[in-house]
Amino acid sequence: MPPTLASLVHHTALKLSVLAGEDRLETPVRWAHVSELADPVPYMEGGELLLTTAMKLDAEDPEAMLRYVRRLAGAGVVGLGFAVGVNYDEVPAALVAAAKEEGLPLLEVPRRTPFIAISKAVSAAIAADQYRSVTAGFEAQRELTRAAIGAEGPAALLARLAAHLDGWAALYDASGAVVAAAPDWAARRAARLTADVERLLARPAPASAVLGGGGDGGGGDGGSDGGEGGDGDGTGGADGADSAGEAATDRVELQSLGTGRRTRGVLAVGTGAPLGTAERYAVHSAVALLTLTTERSRALHEAEQRLGAAVLRMLLAGEPDHARAVAGQLYGGLLDAPFRMLVAEGAPGSGPQQPGATAVGGGIQETSAESPSATVPDSANPGGTAARTAPAAEVAPADSPLSSLADAMETAAARTGEAVLVVPDGGRLIVLAPDGGAAVSVCAEYAKAVESRRGAAVRPRDRGAVPPGDGLDGLDDLLIGLSAPAGPTAAAAAYRQAEQALSVARRRGRMLVEHEEVAAGSVLPLLADDAVRAFADGMLRALREHDATGRGDLVASLRAWLSRHGQWDAAAADLGVHRHTLRYRMRRVEEILGRSLDDPDVRMELWLALKATAQGAQHG
Repeated sequence: MPPTLASLVHHTALKLSVLAGEDRLETPVRWAHVSELADPVPYMEGGELLLTTAMKLDAEDPEAMLRYVRRLAGAGVVGLGFAVGVNYDEVPAALVAAAKEEGLPLLEVPRRTPFIAISKAVSAAIAADQYRSVTAGFEAQRELTRAAIGAEGPAALLARLAAHLDGWAALYDASGAVVAAAPDWAARRAARLTADVERLLARPAPASAVLGGGGDGGGGDGGSDGGEGGDGDGTGGADGADSAGEAATDRVELQSLGTGRRTRGVLAVGTGAPLGTAERYAVHSAVALLTLTTERSRALHEAEQRLGAAVLRMLLAGEPDHARAVAGQLYGGLLDAPFRMLVAEGAPGSGPQQPGATAVGGGIQETSAESPSATVPDSANPGGTAARTAPAAEVAPADSPLSSLADAMETAAARTGEAVLVVPDGGRLIVLAPDGGAAVSVCAEYAKAVESRRGAAVRPRDRGAVPPGDGLDGLDDLLIGLSAPAGPTAAAAAYRQAEQALSVARRRGRMLVEHEEVAAGSVLPLLADDAVRAFADGMLRALREHDATGRGDLVASLRAWLSRHGQWDAAAADLGVHRHTLRYRMRRVEEILGRSLDDPDVRMELWLALKATAQGAQHG
């Protein structure tokens, strides 16, 4: 506790006597200041014990003393010490009366007590209080550190912090969801602050806000939109009392977590009063420790990415047992159940993406400043290897669409405790995630919301769409292909499925396409590609030029004959001609194209060419 007027009065060496304001002696004293000015108020900050001998005061004038005392009380001066035996043998009655009228504590300072002794006593008490606060802060830091590295991690840290603050504490992830809270009842209180937390998450780190209760200027670089602004006097964010009887007038401080531009989480602490020095040390220690747990070191992150890329290469090379051994506990659980393979890339014009590994021809090639190329297995030829070279990818900003997707899927997986393997892949991202898990769901749900806004036809789902702004903003610029459920032995096939689905998404302008959609639908929409139509036009051009001369209708005859699977009578009947006429026309088709209609591949190519040109006419 800081020094108070009562502690100074009880100081045996000072011999101070109380003449007025006995009921306000518990007021803290910020400093002791000596002034003989008739008006020292311009030089006061508030919280001072003012010491004077009344050298320039008419201390016996009641009106002058009343004005003097009122000015001091209005400036926040907590007490007045009057030295007797210097200019006045006793404290003038006019000053005592004025102090009593205004309720300002008035202390008589005996002749043998120099003002410097009072100043030293105040200074020593303040220093001792600060030492106690720092010591308590360091002890809290040690307790929080032990809790953070224990088995319970952030949950134990929050419990220790709440106990130290005599309040509550909660941790939010990067999406604004409550991850943990202490005590247990605080989870409901914390959930009501989601809107304020999301506003803080939208601001660059570090950031803070103070909500509700009386502030102490701890608003950092400004409060949330519903809060106090930059001076920390917080008035927003409070609501009704919760089930534990916690009043909505508690003071809540929000602190962002993270060392980069992207905020990785938010710490909320609720107390009944502004934080003291020791409590502030504890909160700052908690922020640092939680940042360490949410913002992994660059070296560890790169090591995990390299391990994930190695596991993925082994899976694509048809070595699931080796992949499982390398994955260990980090990714091992992911390989024990069906998973989905996801391949994502930025839409055209979305800019450079994350560096890491480059997939070429179905293989994964690590790229780095030290090793720009590597020899890796090819999923299309698991038994061999192919040497491939690719330039190192450009470094993407932390808020690029691929980085946002990786963060969103990893956050969703962390909430449910599921394993997810994320491998940056040059301008793309490859993800292995449990089938039916949270990581796949959050991606699919957001894609449904995006495509609904675009007016695209999407397959109905039972899950509700995630609205834009739920931690996935910026993903509209992504294209995503998702494989069917697969196991470790079918990883190469799942990768090809994801790439095929991604190709369809790119062609159709969809954000996400699942392989089941491609497999369950018709191949005809795929013929709408410009390259396919160009091939079809070239294949049929000679026949169309022949028909343009008016010497028959070879294109229509070919279509009818193919549609009837080469049945002459049925096709001729459809055309309204004799079967011998149709036979003649089919011979002319073979002569013009220089290809035999007895070849099933030729019949297939001609039929697809006819369908592709029909698709082009419909879309034209």
